[in-house]
Amino acid sequence: MQTIITTFALLITIMFTTAKAQELEENIAEGTTITVTVPVQSSKGEIVAGLFTEENFMKAAPVAGAKSTIKDGLATLIFENVMPGTYGITILHDTNGNGRMDFEANGMPKENYGVSNNVMNFGPPQWSDAKFEVSTAPLNMEIRL
Repeated sequence: MQTIITTFALLITIMFTTAKAQELEENIAEGTTITVTVPVQSSKGEIVAGLFTEENFMKAAPVAGAKSTIKDGLATLIFENVMPGTYGITILHDTNGNGRMDFEANGMPKENYGVSNNVMNFGPPQWSDAKFEVSTAPLNMEIRL
């Protein structure tokens, strides 16, 4: 009888441990959420953002994209299911709604832009300035134009 009770207790413990491990795996596989708030002077147009890795930063399509309208001087962008790793975010105030950055004849941007960590140098944004770490915890950040 003692053997049956011990076996039953062991079986329940294994089932509970397996269920918890599976729940942890599912939570990790789902990734986390990055919420970006952007203070904006004008309510014209929308804010467009891209989430990049080092390999595709400023070179190719982002890992994920997000858009937001501007309400009361603020735009909120949400990236969901982001796996842990190192990322950078670029944002654009697309005032004319054409989905891309517009430039003056001399090559200067016509529309405001920003990057994660809010480092703004002359020239295009650099990965070393924009990168940040994502863990399993939700992340909130503000990016200024």
